[in-house]
Parts: sequence; C-alpha cells; structure tokens
Amino acid sequence: MAVYEVYSHPALVRYRTSICSKATLFLLLVLALTYIPPLLVAFRSYGFWLKQSSYEEQPNIRFQYNVLLLAFNSTNGDYLAWSTYQGFNTLLGNRLRLPQLSAREEDRNQDGKMDMLYFQMDLPQQPTENIYGVQLILTFSYQLSRMSTFVMQSMAFIQYSSPIPGAQLYINGDLKLQQRSPLNHRGLDTTYNVSVINQSSPFASTYALKNIISIYQERNVTTVLTVPSPLWIVGRAPSDPFVINAVIRYPVETISYVPGFWEMLKYAWIQYVSILLIFLWVFERIKVFVFQNQVLTTISVPLPSLYKIHQR
Repeated sequence: MAVYEVYSHPALVRYRTSICSKATLFLLLVLALTYIPPLLVAFRSYGFWLKQSSYEEQPNIRFQYNVLLLAFNSTNGDYLAWSTYQGFNTLLGNRLRLPQLSAREEDRNQDGKMDMLYFQMDLPQQPTENIYGVQLILTFSYQLSRMSTFVMQSMAFIQYSSPIPGAQLYINGDLKLQQRSPLNHRGLDTTYNVSVINQSSPFASTYALKNIISIYQERNVTTVLTVPSPLWIVGRAPSDPFVINAVIRYPVETISYVPGFWEMLKYAWIQYVSILLIFLWVFERIKVFVFQNQVLTTISVPLPSLYKIHQR
C-alpha cells in the first residue's frame, strides 16, 4: 500500500551552554561576521552615502522686459543699439535706434507657470544701412520651489553674424538651466537674485557685453538659450526694419541637489539590508550545521512541537 505524507510540523530544539564556552565565542563571531561585513561591502561600493540626487520640475520663469541690443551694420565693427537701460542709451549718441517691441508669454497647459515667450523686435534702419550680425540680451526671473526655494535673475544671450546682410533673424530654442554645483534640499536661496545688468551704474564698462557675460558666468547656476538652428533671412527692402523674431521655451528641468540626512539614510539602509539578507541566510545555515552536528559541545533541549503547544 502506498504511503504518503498527510501532515508535518516543525520541531523546536534549544541549544544551551555556559557563557565562557567555545559555543558562546562562536556565536559572537557569527554575529559580528553577519552584521559588520555587509556594512563594509556597501560602504566600499562607492555609493553608500547619497551625496547628490536629482528631480524634475517646471521652473516658474517670467520675462522681465529688460533688453540690450547691438546690431552691427558693417563688418568693421560699427553698430546700432538700443536697450531698456537709460544709462546705456545715453552713451549711444547717433547709434541709438528706437525699435518696436512686442512680447507675449503663454501658459499652454494652464498650470499657472508660463511655458514659452514670443518675442519680436523691429529695428528701424536707414536705406543705406545693413545688418550683418546681432547680439541681444533678454533678462528673466527664474524660480524653483519643489525642494528648496531658489530664486534668481537670469538672462538669455542671442548672438549671430553673417557675411550677407540680413532682413530677419528667427530663433526657436529652449532656456535651459546650467548648474556647476547642486542646490540645497530645503530653505531659501536668493544668492543670485540680483540684476544681471546694474542699470543704476553711470559707467560705460557696466554695459560692455564682455563684462556682463564675465560676471554672469561666475555664478554656479545660470541659464543658457540653446538654439539648434537659427535662421538668417536675407532680402530686406530699403524701407523695412530689421526683425528679430524669437520663440523661447521654458522646458521641464532636471535639478541636481544635495539630499538631506533622512534621504541619505534611507538610501544607505536599502543597500545595507539587501546585502545583509544574504549574510543572514548563509550564517543561519552555518549555525544549524554546527549545533545540529554538535561540532561545538552544547546541551540540546527539545521542546514540544508547535502543534502540541497549540493543543494545550
């Protein structure tokens, strides 16, 4: 007649020994080898402490309607210019031209944050003048708030030149964030919430593009306008203005930041436990083998099965 298993239950056996014994020393050694090596392995893997992390956020960007334009009307460096800074305009003399300016920001997904800027500038010219290149600065207010509250004033720099006189410059690009160092994970940071151009300064050097860009690039956090394919359009009628037409998008950014203590601890704990489970399994098998086979002398005390304890 065939025999088959109808039921099974575990049996509990306790192994006892004195404090000063080889078995106690073995158990202490096993505990040390179980819990300490996983910590060393996780730490030596060069990723135990999370020193930098990142997240995505749609920045809150607004155009400040501050503009500085240089338009080169010859190849020898002569130029026309205009800005929203009265101190700069005073220095221009007969190079000053008053353009027609229009700007419109749009919130496409209706989330309360602007998604793009439509900018157009019509620069009047005399019939004998031609534009061979432009340098343009637009300023923005820039704010992040998902982790820390980071507020700054930033700029977009547009530059293009051609050996052929143009009628229009068309650009379509993204205002991207550039970080040399990560942001804090909390708090308020207004370190760079200062004007890109000091409009109260009477000195001509304040409005020199070399000085403006040099000071701006000293920042750890800046914005840069990325334009894959600027379009230089030729064929201007003598009475037509030179047109700068720009579409500037405000994309979702990947922000780098320094994580806080609890986030670092959570990340480290996951790594430690994942390695610890392997050590626990291995040394549990070793302990079972050593005590069941009496490799080290102990007193074994069988206890009633879980089934009998339940019956009582």
